[in-house]
Amino acid sequence: QVQLVESGGGLVQAGGSLRLSCAASGRTVSTYIMGWFRQAPGKEREFVAAIRWLNRSAYVVDYLEPVKGRFTISGDNAKNTVTLQMNSLKPEDTALYYCATGRGPGLRRRNDDYDSWGQGTQVTVSS
Repeated sequence: QVQLVESGGGLVQAGGSLRLSCAASGRTVSTYIMGWFRQAPGKEREFVAAIRWLNRSAYVVDYLEPVKGRFTISGDNAKNTVTLQMNSLKPEDTALYYCATGRGPGLRRRNDDYDSWGQGTQVTVSS
C-alpha cells in the first residue's frame, strides 16, 4: 500500500520561502513519477511540478509555467522523499499542496495520471 505524507506548509509573507517534503512508503520514488499539485479555494486541483528519475543520478522535471524559476522539485532516493522548494512566494500561490505518485512513462500533468495522493499541506502567502 502506497502512503504519501506531506509536511512543511505554513504561513509566510509574500517574497518568502517554504520547503515542502513528501515522505513515501510502499513505492520507491525513483521508480515512478512523483508530482506536486495544489488546490486553491473554489478552484480545481492543478499540476505544479513533477520529477522522474532516468537512472540513479539523472532525472527530468516539469513545472507549471507560473512557478518556473521560483519552485524547484528534487528528491532523495536514500530517504525516499521528494521536496518542493518554493521561493519568491506570491499570494496566488496560496493553496493546499498535495504530493502524488503515478505510473506510466514520461512526465504527467493530469490528475488522472496519478494513482496515490497524500493528505495535503496548507501553504498561505500573505500580501
